[in-house]
Amino acid sequence: MLATTLALFSSIVSFAPILQSSAPGITGSAGAALAVGLAALGAGIAERGIGAAAVGAVAEDDEMFGRGLIFTVLPETLVILALVTIFVV
Repeated sequence: MLATTLALFSSIVSFAPILQSSAPGITGSAGAALAVGLAALGAGIAERGIGAAAVGAVAEDDEMFGRGLIFTVLPETLVILALVTIFVV
């Protein structure tokens, strides 16, 4: 995780001369793709923990299936909202 963060930061720093020019450093479609990609990454990280907890809860009590399913689907709504925002803008 730390290595990924450092790699991302170093790639942003390498764009510093581009960002000082008057031309845009990133196009609108690239920014939209980056926004949806980061939203999907965050949702995936959230689902990792929620899914493990939901499976454990269902293993203990079968009546927890509905709650576990709802909590597992909640992070996906963030990605859907990111896509809707891109299409609206």
